[in-house]
Amino acid sequence: MDIAGWLSSLGLAKYATTFAKNEITPEVLPHLSDADLKALGLPMGPRKLVLAAITELGKPDMRGPNPAAHSTPRPEAERRQLTVMFVDLVGSTALSSQLDPEELAEVIRKYQNAVAEEITRVDGHVAKFMGDGVLAYFGWPRAHEDEAERAVRAGLAIAAAVAKLATPAKEPLGARVGIATGLVVVGDLVGKGAAQEAAVVGETPNLAARLQSLAKVGCVVVATLTRRLLGDLFELVDLGTTTSRVSPTQCKRGWSLARARPRAASRRCTGCGSRRSSAAIRNWPCSSNAGGGPRMAEVR
Repeated sequence: MDIAGWLSSLGLAKYATTFAKNEITPEVLPHLSDADLKALGLPMGPRKLVLAAITELGKPDMRGPNPAAHSTPRPEAERRQLTVMFVDLVGSTALSSQLDPEELAEVIRKYQNAVAEEITRVDGHVAKFMGDGVLAYFGWPRAHEDEAERAVRAGLAIAAAVAKLATPAKEPLGARVGIATGLVVVGDLVGKGAAQEAAVVGETPNLAARLQSLAKVGCVVVATLTRRLLGDLFELVDLGTTTSRVSPTQCKRGWSLARARPRAASRRCTGCGSRRSSAAIRNWPCSSNAGGGPRMAEVR
């Protein structure tokens, strides 16, 4: 059972980081009380939702091996279009040699919280924390018509939020973001116990991870299909072609996001927080060579 996915299905995805930090596994869920959830920082409404959902899950099925557990239906994997985001904390290897382990853990915690907050703000799904990396889905388990826009706005907001963080030595942090869209098979459970999660099979997650490696600090890189889905919401400046570090036989064409178009700046998508997102785009400090605002790149 994927705790983050379960919370997201309840509309409580923003508490996934809290549950992960406190090591709340599927085996622990049946033993949680209202007081426990309150101690975790959940308000009354979310506490009631979680307790009701735990009751529906059925305590016996979650406590370990028993005959009934084998008859519990597993969620069916499904083929769907998904927008995947991969976020990387720049310079984390150097930080590990410069900071005390406890200091590094605190830096990573703040970074993960900042990333998760921006993802869940637009109803995205935090799929996995991998130390300095964060994997997120837009379009599963909940789907929207504007997943690509949500992912890009979240990516820009993430880079802005991480840039406001600093190490104990007051050195600023930076993030790189890769976003790709494509057909995947999602929902099939892999692993056991606390390590169980809903797997996404397809090229898209790997592409998103590769794209972030092409981005500069504080920038977002998107794949071709994601770029097409964005339409004319943003003004893009051609950055020219470069040889791909992923495949020497492929050529890459990049685009710089100069600014949001006027109609895009006023457009509202439910959960996106349009005013906040537009402000983040207009004021983004990742300047292009032409001296313009935020940068986003397309890779073909």
